[in-house]
Amino acid sequence: MHRRDLLRAGILSGLAMVTERAFAQSASGKIIPWADQPPPIPPPAQNAIHNLTPWESLDSWITPNDKFFSIAHYNRPGIEAAAWRLNLSGLVKPTALTLETLKAAPRQEVTFTLECSGNNGLPFFHSAVGNARWAGTRLADVLRSAGIQDKAVEVVFYGTDQGEDVANRGAPYEVKYIDTFARSMPVADAMNPANILCYEMNGAPLPTANGYPLRLIAPGWFGIANVKWLSHVEVLDHRYLGRFMGREYVTMREVQRDGRAVMVETPVSRMLIKSAPGRVVQNGDRYQIEGMAWGPNPISTVEVKIDNGSWQKAKLDGSQAPFTWQAWTLDWKPTPGEHTITSRAIDATGIMQPAPDDPVIANKKTYWESNEQITRHVQIA
Repeated sequence: MHRRDLLRAGILSGLAMVTERAFAQSASGKIIPWADQPPPIPPPAQNAIHNLTPWESLDSWITPNDKFFSIAHYNRPGIEAAAWRLNLSGLVKPTALTLETLKAAPRQEVTFTLECSGNNGLPFFHSAVGNARWAGTRLADVLRSAGIQDKAVEVVFYGTDQGEDVANRGAPYEVKYIDTFARSMPVADAMNPANILCYEMNGAPLPTANGYPLRLIAPGWFGIANVKWLSHVEVLDHRYLGRFMGREYVTMREVQRDGRAVMVETPVSRMLIKSAPGRVVQNGDRYQIEGMAWGPNPISTVEVKIDNGSWQKAKLDGSQAPFTWQAWTLDWKPTPGEHTITSRAIDATGIMQPAPDDPVIANKKTYWESNEQITRHVQIA
């Protein structure tokens, strides 16, 4: 590891210890369950969404592998690592890399809070976010070794997962076909030294549900961009417009132009500022509200509103680690009855997590990128 990586690893280890101590201090208390539990995942989505761990169960800064959420757009392939290859094609030298070859390359670790872009966008879809230590080799190093050409425009990442899709849906000439999951990003973004071809999660091989044997980890990007079960990387001289780039995972917002309402479409890409009340912990007659905040920039402030009161500044755990969430707490002396708890985060650039009636949220027609302030209900005896 480079010296800066060693220093960063030491800093992150220290931050993790501070945060874990904060969790440990509240572990002896009684967790008050939220009164507004999300409904069960409906049957059509149960195959796609696995392991939504309730916020009340959050008890560590690092999310254990067995509590980490998993989303599959097609199937969850079981892959034999010995026969698997990562194929590189397009504007690079055609290359087939084994898992052993990738593991023999210089190792890079990154701690990154990964969130699904649909998190909180649907009534049942909560807690699709987790923080893990990911390890692999730098994507940029692999692309440079393969001789990526100057005229390259976009890099496409193909998974092994496949499923049926439909062209001309509903039209007389509807056609069904088998598609492969794929996402892309501009070359400049792909060459970010933070991106890794990841084979390890929290010190263990990637779980099958989270992309074994290899996945892309692109810190700062929503989960959809972090392609799982990687099989192929293609470098193009033009934009890629597959199903999950041009048709799905596109956010639609209504805006006014020249007195007319028009729809603006933007692709889901980088994560947005967000926070969430995690749980309420009781120790005797003392109560503490605990939660997390995360986003593309360091979090400077988290504020909490109880019922219709004024915003109160929460206590942050003190970390300013890039790419990771930050724990916050607020001491509370509640009265008996039902209460609402809302949090909002503000980052170092002054960007504030929007309220539900903010136009950026209220005028959004799709459930992607739902980073509005979250309100939870709790009953105090």
